[in-house]
Amino acid sequence: MSSLLAIDYGSKRIGIAITDSNQKIASPLMTLDTKNALHSIEQLLKKYFVLKIIVGYPKQTNGQPSIIVDQIERFVETLKKRFPKVIVVYHQEWYTSKMAKRVLINSGVSKKKRRDKSLIDKISASILLESYLDSLQYKK
Repeated sequence: MSSLLAIDYGSKRIGIAITDSNQKIASPLMTLDTKNALHSIEQLLKKYFVLKIIVGYPKQTNGQPSIIVDQIERFVETLKKRFPKVIVVYHQEWYTSKMAKRVLINSGVSKKKRRDKSLIDKISASILLESYLDSLQYKK
């Protein structure tokens, strides 16, 4: 079986999470510089035999798309063109960064480490991926 890869897109950094090959467990993997992410994503797709990428789609509390959605949509179009054999889907993300911060606090991570935005970004991607996996179970 293949893995699923999740992307929590940001204008500066992209959080990456991956599932196990059975697509049951989501784990934070890394954070990439947004400008240079495509080559690294290509390597991850090969290494983990990824056939589907889940991209976070943020909305505001009023249901309107977030300001960054235009950038995300352009990035997704680039992914689809560069990796035509890989399925790219959006998944609604609600407050993943806030949830990631809460996870770090509850885990006893020091305040200094909690300031590391790259750590928050990859945990946010993992939360996004867990939510996607949960939605698949719900549909069954």
